[in-house]
Amino acid sequence: MGKEKTHINIVVIGHVDSGKSTTTGHLIYKCGGIDKRTIEKFEKEAAEMGKGSFKYAWVLDKLKAERERGITIDISLWKLETSKYYQWTRRQLELARSPSLPRKLRRLNEYHPQYLPPQS
Repeated sequence: MGKEKTHINIVVIGHVDSGKSTTTGHLIYKCGGIDKRTIEKFEKEAAEMGKGSFKYAWVLDKLKAERERGITIDISLWKLETSKYYQWTRRQLELARSPSLPRKLRRLNEYHPQYLPPQS
């Protein structure tokens, strides 16, 4: 039996347009969570839309509206495994200031209840 791996949870938060999606996507790429060919595809598609610098953000920004507008609309989770660690990358963007906060919290609770405290 192999050595048990350490689990790491990463949460990325920050101000609007501070590069949360780009940083997270780049981290996933550097850790081997997505291949170079996919990043090159995102780079080409982003350049065609005049958003060439968004290639790493598109790792997590999957919705058409997110890509067209250059904003994150939905919560994203990404699990990746390295030779040493298992990592869950969780990105919640502008959650505290979002006008749709209750909807996002309900969705998070529905799909990933372990991330929220129990409701009384």
